[in-house]
Amino acid sequence: MSRASASVRRAARALEQRLLTLVAALTAVVLLVLFYYPVATVFADAVLADGRLTVEPIAAVLTSEFYLVDIIWFTAKQAFYSTLASLALGLPAAWLFARFEFRGRETLRSLTILPFVMPSIMVAIGFVATFGRNGTLNRALSLVGLPPVELLFTLEAIVVAHAFYNAPLVARVVTAAWESVDARTVETARSLGASPRRAFRDVVLPQLLPSIGVGATLTFIFTFASFPIVLALGGFQLATIEVFVYSRVRDLAYAEAASLAVVETAVSITLTAVYLRYEASQRSAGGAANPLPRRSVLPADWTPKSTLRTVGIAGYALVVGLVFVVPIASMILASVTGGDGGLTLANYAFLAERQATGASFQVKPLPAILNSLVFAAGTLVVAVPMGVTMAVLTTRRYRGRGLIDVLSMAPFAVSGIVVGLGLLRGLVFGVDVLGTRIRVTGALAIVAAHAVGAYPFVTRNVAPLFARLDGRLVESARSLGATRTRALVDIELPLVWTGVVAGAAFAVAISIGEFDSTIILAEGAGSYTMPVAVERFLGRRLGPATAMGCLLLLVTSASFLVVDRFGGRWGEL
Repeated sequence: MSRASASVRRAARALEQRLLTLVAALTAVVLLVLFYYPVATVFADAVLADGRLTVEPIAAVLTSEFYLVDIIWFTAKQAFYSTLASLALGLPAAWLFARFEFRGRETLRSLTILPFVMPSIMVAIGFVATFGRNGTLNRALSLVGLPPVELLFTLEAIVVAHAFYNAPLVARVVTAAWESVDARTVETARSLGASPRRAFRDVVLPQLLPSIGVGATLTFIFTFASFPIVLALGGFQLATIEVFVYSRVRDLAYAEAASLAVVETAVSITLTAVYLRYEASQRSAGGAANPLPRRSVLPADWTPKSTLRTVGIAGYALVVGLVFVVPIASMILASVTGGDGGLTLANYAFLAERQATGASFQVKPLPAILNSLVFAAGTLVVAVPMGVTMAVLTTRRYRGRGLIDVLSMAPFAVSGIVVGLGLLRGLVFGVDVLGTRIRVTGALAIVAAHAVGAYPFVTRNVAPLFARLDGRLVESARSLGATRTRALVDIELPLVWTGVVAGAAFAVAISIGEFDSTIILAEGAGSYTMPVAVERFLGRRLGPATAMGCLLLLVTSASFLVVDRFGGRWGEL
């Protein structure tokens, strides 16, 4: 009996020693099946015709004036303008957060995490409620006797909405960099005779430029691949690559859609590689031991200079209120007002009536909510283990780690439309394996797409915490006989648990708000999620769409509270 027990213990220990390797291998297989194979399917559609290699589809896109000017160039142009607008709104906020102390500062800074947890379709519906023909803006103009303006389906509306979504990202990234500037370097420059402006230009600004570049790069990536905002505010007449890919998929023109997807993915991956290179160089950087002191927003002495600065801050606060508060407030207001402007719950009553009496082919609110929650739970089960495993792999020292880091973050650079198209063409339509046709249902494909999009955020929340752990803790556990896996489970994971929780909240929020791949993969009303339901209602009636958007706001707010409570990588970059 003792020999049998010893054999079992040895087998268990041997399995434990190899468990991390097995988990890493399983993660690689899952990533290969759920991401790389579907994306390769899209690429194959662009370079294969009747089983033969060809460049004609891609060449047709790159030599077509319509595609180059009306689609690709417009996509780059709106992304460039959106990046400039995001910088213009985000950099002053970074200056305020880093250099001034005021009531509510920490709360406002926490809100800069919203771009990662707020569904973009909800942002779009807020701007429709603001800029629409009967929106908040035109109602306000009518009260003062001014004529209405038409901002929907214009480039300006798209740019402002993108700035709403990405300026907080710029502010968060640059604020962290500004707070890492050592005050002693500025004091040294001032002691050598430099004016405050010269000290900022020669000492502070060079330390901020890399973070400004990262904020601009991330913003360009996100807006270049933006889909729901452009679809809702620009329509097919202002189509970007994403919107046109979606239209080609609806028309079953898969080769054309795939060729455009290849162009978009090449641009996004290139820019993401630039971001990852900077992120890797900053991974071990900590905050300044002596950060720059903050001062009060309201000056003690009202000199002309301080008065001008305070007026400028007040003016900026007004712009921020118009851009960030009005759209969400407009969505909430539109959900409880009728055509005559009076308060009503008719829009919510419509949702209740649709739930009770709607046909099977119609979008109902309760199944959309339940689907969103079920898909989010499935995403959590897949994305968190994948993200934590990748965090472990990308913080260990071994040859080829940089390549693993890039490969693991590739989903970050590939849009949901491309992933959804790949899953549709691959796993949903079916693939032959050893003579057997294997197909995945739309619901499982949606969970796969959501998990692929969410796990990099888990990785980026957990990896910095792993990197900062004292290696002597693991060495002590190993010297006492613990295996590498046991040391990971008993020592390291408890110390990075807050990052795991924050990453899990990110995964849930991203799944609930995901729209790009879901609209490709949803099979009828039975697999619609809340964002898809919002878009379907928006195509018919604004009121029910805003009511559904408010329900989506309530669900995602819970994720924001968890992320804000436990923090994460995106607050530290």
